[in-house]
Amino acid sequence: MNMIKREEYEYTPKEDFILAHFLTVANVKRSADFYLHIFGGKLIRSGKPTIIQIANSWIVLNVGGGHTDDKPSITLHTPQNPNEFSSFLNIRVADIWSSYNEWQRRGAKFITEPKDHGLETRCYMHDPDGCIIEVGQTTGGLKDIKTG
Repeated sequence: MNMIKREEYEYTPKEDFILAHFLTVANVKRSADFYLHIFGGKLIRSGKPTIIQIANSWIVLNVGGGHTDDKPSITLHTPQNPNEFSSFLNIRVADIWSSYNEWQRRGAKFITEPKDHGLETRCYMHDPDGCIIEVGQTTGGLKDIKTG
């Protein structure tokens, strides 16, 4: 993996904040290869932690570990049960069938093909550590929601 020049993809916000999702992984390189290959991410930082920009978001990959002074009672680990999760990545796409077919060609393992749920069509895949990733396309039902 080549390091991307810091000027091209900035991880430090100049104002307000950015949102990144931290994933505890067993093997940083294996997981980085997955996110770079499947989603065409850009490598911001390699090593531990590894930071990858995917579209307009960032994923931070690092191995688990024990307590630290800023999280004194928390231990990070990869998913312990492949059928129980409390969070997952949620990716919104313009064309779900195109994304599904392309990412499947790149090696993504989907749980099912995309399913129509009225307001959205969605499906899920697993990453190398078993984390689930939702891929969905909004089908127009959200246009009536008022904001502000």
